[in-house]
Amino acid sequence: MGEVRIPKDALYGAQTRRAVENFPISGIKVSPPFINAYVLLKKAAAIANNKLGILDPERSSAINEAADEILGGKYHEHFVVDVFQAGAGTSFNMNVNEVLANLAVERLGRRRGDRYVHPNDHVNMGQSTNDTFPTAMRIAARLELRKLYPVLNELIASFRKKGREFDSIIKSGRTHLQDAVPVRLGQEFTAYASAIDKVKGLVRDSEKSISELGIGGSAVGTGLNVHPDYTNIIVEKISKLTGLRFTPAPDLFEAMQSQMPVAHVSGALKILALEMTRIANDLRLLSSGPAAGFGEIILPPVQPGSSIMPGKVNPVMAEMLNMVCFQVMGNDTAVSMSVQAGQMELNVMMPEMAFSLLMSIQILTNALEVFRIGCVDGITANRERCKNYFDRSVGLATILNTYIGYDKAAQIAKESVETGRSIPELILEKKLMSENELKRILNIKTVTEPGIPGKKD
Repeated sequence: MGEVRIPKDALYGAQTRRAVENFPISGIKVSPPFINAYVLLKKAAAIANNKLGILDPERSSAINEAADEILGGKYHEHFVVDVFQAGAGTSFNMNVNEVLANLAVERLGRRRGDRYVHPNDHVNMGQSTNDTFPTAMRIAARLELRKLYPVLNELIASFRKKGREFDSIIKSGRTHLQDAVPVRLGQEFTAYASAIDKVKGLVRDSEKSISELGIGGSAVGTGLNVHPDYTNIIVEKISKLTGLRFTPAPDLFEAMQSQMPVAHVSGALKILALEMTRIANDLRLLSSGPAAGFGEIILPPVQPGSSIMPGKVNPVMAEMLNMVCFQVMGNDTAVSMSVQAGQMELNVMMPEMAFSLLMSIQILTNALEVFRIGCVDGITANRERCKNYFDRSVGLATILNTYIGYDKAAQIAKESVETGRSIPELILEKKLMSENELKRILNIKTVTEPGIPGKKD
């Protein structure tokens, strides 16, 4: 293919440089979590091959030392391949192989004179891009999910805390964005916590599908040029290095052909994004105003809301979360299209899957943490506004059905809308109920929990 010029200080080699020249696409480089996952895999491979007696201890040790330096945060600037690259990720696999080989050569050279480490023969021994890239993708995703779960737990706890704080605040419920029967503000917030907790379970369940690794399948799943015991040894080593339990895929051919597990995790993240978008939208509505909106809650101000309107404050944390969630939904579409694009023994769209999946985990983790700290934890309630909506809601007529009948309740509701007077006020004026009866029936607990208000079991 001719000569290729490589910067003299570069740790990568010719194949990496060709990829840089071939794919000047986005300017986005592979993320540190994926670099580390791939390097960790190469470290495990060097250990496994040495244990099997097919890679000498000196080279294995040198590759290990080089890997540890990268895992410690060094040399990431030498991973230069664009995220949109050659199919299957061969370019990035060789980027990793070349950097590790050159670092290993430096170590061996210092100790024993000139001792060559080949990126293909030694660092990539018993491997193919086709089984290493999907393995690294799974390792990276599982490690990144470890960061998401605590953030979700803290967000769930924050919403539950607000649920307890707001439990004594009665307000009008809304369906179709119209007045409905009463709810407690705390019930709304507790429901948000329950929804997030449920989606967290879906994400955890999906993670199980990426715990199976197809490493050892080599190019097409046959395990060509791979030691028969390699798969079990390297999977055990990966589990030890990560602290996560991985298992060999029962069918290496299926593991090579299908990237369904990646779609499973991405889909669960999309559901999380859908729920968080809904919750963010609710908070924006509930805080709208302050004079011309719902105004039932107040979000903490974090920055001025306008460059032209003094005093304006916007729900920027919720808006940010909306945008992040939209990106996650778009990423899931890209993952879905990539997963269905597999052909015969391989899906070559894995670089896109890795990029989109890891981005989704990262931005959700960061956004939800910021959203909790900058928004949820500081929410306060406008008790007076909530009580006013409760008193004037036509939903109160539903509570009185049992006592004054549907037709009278409907007439009262209509008159309330026309006159702007509250339903309790009209009920008392028309002497349809006594003040004590009305007070007993409209108890905050009984009207927001199962049963017929004001009637004993």
